[in-house]
Amino acid sequence: MQKNFVEELRWRGMLHDIMPETEDHLNQNITSGYIGFDPTADSLHIGSLVQIMILIHFQRAGHRPIALVGGATGMIGDPSGKSDERNLLDAEALKKNEDGIRNQLQKFLDFHADKPSAAQLVNNYDWMKDYSLIDFSRDIGKHLTVNYMMAKDSVKKRLGSDSKVGMSFTEFTYQLLQGYDFLHLYQNMDCKLQMGGSDQWGNITTGTELIRRKLSGKAYAITCPLITKADGTKFGKTEGGNVWLDKTRTSPYKFYQYWLNASDEDAENFIKIFTLLDKATIEDLIKQHHENPHMRLLQKTIAEEVTRMVHSEEDLSKAIQASQILFGRSTAEDLKNLDRQTFLEVFEGVPQSEISHSDLNNGIDMIALLASQTSFLKSNGEARRALSENSISINKTKVNESYTIGSVDLIDDQYILLQRGKKNYFIVKVVR
Repeated sequence: MQKNFVEELRWRGMLHDIMPETEDHLNQNITSGYIGFDPTADSLHIGSLVQIMILIHFQRAGHRPIALVGGATGMIGDPSGKSDERNLLDAEALKKNEDGIRNQLQKFLDFHADKPSAAQLVNNYDWMKDYSLIDFSRDIGKHLTVNYMMAKDSVKKRLGSDSKVGMSFTEFTYQLLQGYDFLHLYQNMDCKLQMGGSDQWGNITTGTELIRRKLSGKAYAITCPLITKADGTKFGKTEGGNVWLDKTRTSPYKFYQYWLNASDEDAENFIKIFTLLDKATIEDLIKQHHENPHMRLLQKTIAEEVTRMVHSEEDLSKAIQASQILFGRSTAEDLKNLDRQTFLEVFEGVPQSEISHSDLNNGIDMIALLASQTSFLKSNGEARRALSENSISINKTKVNESYTIGSVDLIDDQYILLQRGKKNYFIVKVVR
């Protein structure tokens, strides 16, 4: 076994609750442990990345990670940490979401079956779909009292809230179903440990209690803190919504930018949680950051490490190139290499105007493009002065009054970027 898994979580600030004897058990035994993932979308977001990192550390410590996709429980909804019952998904939507999550998890964990610590992916729908309510009530329900279930914080919070909706029987039974998942994995896959966020402690301990009462077995539990940001805003959210792991939902550029824009205080936490850098390296980076905070070394390191891990080296390179475009450290070739989505994201909020492709075919002189056809500049005279001062660029390349705009200047066959000085941008969209 390579390292003490619990100690790894502890120094990284990823340990919240731990059941007694768990650390000793893990230090003495190669153990199978699982985390559940909710299939509410066909991609995980960076909130789920915390759980993925835990499984990565678990596997690197020589243990066997199990990723459980909640195909059955996803049809119900978990009340933990929520004030309202969520919408239920149909089987077709769940299947699509499960496939997306499966593909993502395979990027982070080693699933090669010939290795002792090979990861496994399971779906609780497989063992719940044919389990009748009568059989479940007789075999499982009788082992836990309503009093025990009512005492859980997630239940008390919902019943004591101002919500007029209350808690449905469907949601109330969630902890029993999750408890049965643990029991099933304990019996069939020798799974002794369940892990999750701190809001899952009640559900997880229901599983350990069910194993104790039904099988007289011993199981273990670990939770990590819920990630919060220093400024009080929700981690993993932007004005545009969730930060997703799927590049079609959140581009590598925006993903990279999210980490790059972290505060200094958050960056010190994030570099421990979201990278696999060792303790000595991280401590050295934090020391260097304190000495020269304006260099934003922590943010740059996190952004690079996490973007490379979630996407690829190529995606990271493109995200860095795109980020440098706004700061003038790029070439016209860098700009031309941007895909349409990234180009529009880099220049989000920049004013635009449209010209027809037929006009472009005939060639457009610079004065017309800057003034009469786009209103980037107020008049022909202002356009001439700007050009004579050598302050106008087309796609990051300086031009003069004699330059003629043509199809060769198009970015992704549709856009032209005008620029005056360092920060004054304008986008011309060419429509057919």
